[in-house]
Amino acid sequence: MKTYTAQHSVQFVVSELVVTEAFYAGILEIPLQRSFTSPGAPDHLTLDMDGIAIVFVEEDDVIRTHPILEHRLGMFPRGNGVTLHFEVKDIEGISDAIQEEGLEILYPLEVKPYGIKEMWCFDPDGYLVVLDEPINNR
Repeated sequence: MKTYTAQHSVQFVVSELVVTEAFYAGILEIPLQRSFTSPGAPDHLTLDMDGIAIVFVEEDDVIRTHPILEHRLGMFPRGNGVTLHFEVKDIEGISDAIQEEGLEILYPLEVKPYGIKEMWCFDPDGYLVVLDEPINNR
């Protein structure tokens, strides 16, 4: 019997791809891939997470492709009710960079009793991002 692995994606609408790329790839050092699209197709960023892709697209491209969504995209603040959780390396450096960029921090960097360093912040579009780094007890 042939097995099939499904590929799934979650799409997030952002204001500007370059700002999103600077945050996720630059500050968080999470590997994003820029799309190689055909002429006229919307540009996007993709984060592959073992069979599930997180795709970031610009709001203007979504509205241009699906004008019926324009009203709905403006109804609620972007990021409302969504949390992205990432394990990172060098969380202290990331925390410093987030503060230097003036991004909103919900919970500052803290050592948790269950063996991780953790912080909660908002990305440039208001999506809640939880970052953690395991503490190596050597």
